[in-house]
Amino acid sequence: MQRRELLKFFSLAPLAGGITAIPFQSVSAAPAPPSVKRNLFKELGVRTFINAAGTFTMMTGSLMHDYVVDAIQGAATEFCMLDELQDKVGEKIAALVHSEAAVVTTGAFSGMTLGLAGILTGMDQKKVEQLPHLDGTGMKSEVIIQKAHEIVYNHALKNTGCKLIYVETAEEAEQAINDKTALLHFLNIEADKGKIKHEDWVALGRKHNIPTSIDIAADVPPVSNLWKFNDMGFSFVVISGGKAIRGPQSAGLLMGKKEIIAAARLHMPPRGFNVGRGFKVNKEEILGMYVAVEKYIQQDHDKEWKEWEAATAVIQNAVKTVGSVTTDVTVPALGNVTPTLNISWDGTKVKLTGKDLQEKLRNGNPSIEIGGVKDNSITVTVWMLKPGQEKIVAGRIKEELAKAVG
Repeated sequence: MQRRELLKFFSLAPLAGGITAIPFQSVSAAPAPPSVKRNLFKELGVRTFINAAGTFTMMTGSLMHDYVVDAIQGAATEFCMLDELQDKVGEKIAALVHSEAAVVTTGAFSGMTLGLAGILTGMDQKKVEQLPHLDGTGMKSEVIIQKAHEIVYNHALKNTGCKLIYVETAEEAEQAINDKTALLHFLNIEADKGKIKHEDWVALGRKHNIPTSIDIAADVPPVSNLWKFNDMGFSFVVISGGKAIRGPQSAGLLMGKKEIIAAARLHMPPRGFNVGRGFKVNKEEILGMYVAVEKYIQQDHDKEWKEWEAATAVIQNAVKTVGSVTTDVTVPALGNVTPTLNISWDGTKVKLTGKDLQEKLRNGNPSIEIGGVKDNSITVTVWMLKPGQEKIVAGRIKEELAKAVG
């Protein structure tokens, strides 16, 4: 018999003794035992920890919210056309952040490369294929940046083949602008160190008809930064997705003028003739990023801030009970704008260095990571803690400081 006939036979044939057979399909199999969820970190021997430091890439950024994970898991069950998804998601995100257009990228770094690449080539595919080789192409080849904004991440702009020109004053910037100047780039987190402010930078670009860009990778909160610089008139803005927005760590946003975003997308997958082929963002990350941005804008940020202050106070009140320990809370002005607890002590009374304390917390159970380690001080932030972890952090820091009192 064929398998189909056997199934039919056994479902209809009477059992021994003349009892009518129970239809085959109604016989319920024994329930499968519940599957044990694998803990791959333990399986691989990878240390996990309580994050009282912040959203650092080396610490895998932030933890995605459940609704982001749900979006990713849902996206994994279906196929779609990548460009169509970017079109639809880009429209939605652009409306949320007050930009003409937007696209999900593989982080702020790739957004810088893609945005500049789009400016250099426009919609000319031949030029797209020539990057990063600019000689003899007729494309522009220089980016002007303030000296105070010189950081390693500016290498994203050099990936296009462009040369970076650093200036200090508006007068120097005026002198540096020439027919090779493709872009004026700005770094928000160091805005207070440069001599040229945001609005003046944008005005300088408009005066010379040169696009302006700004890197705000880690610069929400406040949530208003998501649209502030688009409203200000920067030609494109880049931000990381895996920090306060708590989207996928490998995602980000490129927002800006529609012609720049359209040209930037020629340098992105699914196309493979470009410098951005390696910046492949998948459908799961695109939808995860969309949901993360949407929900981040909608959430109650005043309530969140009060929760951070309360958690910070738990740690502060605990460690202040140790003799010679002093604390203060500061809020960075431009990036990672969250309550930051600074804990200091008299090294002659507490026989412990900041590095010693860091190692003791790191090697304890549970493992805890902190930031801002100096000779006799550390800094702690609570915004990446899970509920209740502030009590664990408070207890462990107090314990190690108290043990070191000599």
